[in-house]
Amino acid sequence: MSVNETMATKSESEGSGGGKVVPVIVWNEGLRRFETEDKEAYVEYVLRDNGNVMDLIHTFVPSSKRGLGLASHLCVAAFQHAKSHSLSIIPTCSYVSETFLPRNPSWNSVLYNGAGKI
Repeated sequence: MSVNETMATKSESEGSGGGKVVPVIVWNEGLRRFETEDKEAYVEYVLRDNGNVMDLIHTFVPSSKRGLGLASHLCVAAFQHAKSHSLSIIPTCSYVSETFLPRNPSWNSVLYNGAGKI
């Protein structure tokens, strides 16, 4: 299994109070997913259209880690990867289509419309 890219930093400052921990998300090309360093939370994808489209098919966060925003961080990593590699995204996963995209409409420009990006 090869982990190819680190997609986020471990922490970032948040105003004048302490620091907000931001999970490190890595691209695991071999398993076709973006995952947390501990590999417990992930978003899986399938490549379509000769590798030009990422179909995000499943997001998983264990119950012990829910409510921390991990699913959103995983999606941001996948969308950033798609954008930086000129790929389009199909949001098959219900979390991506029903929760992430309505909360983050700026990513709609990366969506696949059947002939490329919308």
